[in-house]
Amino acid sequence: MKRFLPQVEAALERWVPPETADPATIHKAMRYSLFGGGKRIRPVLAMEAAAAVRDETPGIAEAACTLELIHTYSLIHDDLPDMDNDDYRRGRLTCHKVFGGAMAILAGDALCTLAFEILASLPHASDQVRARLVVEVAQAAGTKGGMIAGQVHDIEGEGQPPTAERLELIHRAKTGALLRCSVRMGAIYAGASPEELAALTAYGEHTGLAFQIVDDILDIEASSEELGKTAGKDAAQQKITFPAVYGLDRSKKMAEDERVAAWEALSIFGARGGPLRDIADLIVRRKT
Repeated sequence: MKRFLPQVEAALERWVPPETADPATIHKAMRYSLFGGGKRIRPVLAMEAAAAVRDETPGIAEAACTLELIHTYSLIHDDLPDMDNDDYRRGRLTCHKVFGGAMAILAGDALCTLAFEILASLPHASDQVRARLVVEVAQAAGTKGGMIAGQVHDIEGEGQPPTAERLELIHRAKTGALLRCSVRMGAIYAGASPEELAALTAYGEHTGLAFQIVDDILDIEASSEELGKTAGKDAAQQKITFPAVYGLDRSKKMAEDERVAAWEALSIFGARGGPLRDIADLIVRRKT
């Protein structure tokens, strides 16, 4: 994280207009949410995946930072009153509470469109790689098994009986798709072989599922102060979560199983996969 975070932050600063740029309000709203203390797990995953494939990948931070733009846009929209209706994110007021609902919607839209502008402009990637990355991110964020599909299933599942089938529909898409995309993006950018791409894809699927399981557990066990957002909302809104379907103890065991599977998926990389294994550990053992 220490190795790559400064590169991610620098890339975001280069691309996101300053608060003084006209129209100033939208740029203030974008930057308020984007630079509000996120962990940057997704761009770091992309950069570590690229490093597992190849030593030098110039410009990878530019590609990777687009994942944070997409992720932040989804959080802004997720917090809106017509979605999860949350007043806090990362320990401070959500975008719509500070800038109003209309500006929050536009801030999310702007971050999303900026991501694709960056992907289409990557200076160190070939036309073919740029096109593959655009498709990869669009699918991961979209309606066919992507993030938006997961959000739809999540909304429509509120108040419904918590079944394993509904849970699978929601979480492989809502959280898992973008995390899976993160490692695939790094692999594609670095010119991974089919075997390397398959291994990193499997790793991304396991870590993505582990991330969501732990999120669901923390919503029950952690405080609002620890989470930086309102705790206990899943139960209050009758969300379909892993603890609701499987119970807390089995959910914890499932998260650990996914961590082990993520480690095993990286076997072809040997020591080069070490940082990715550490991230899988971080995802499962985090407390926030």
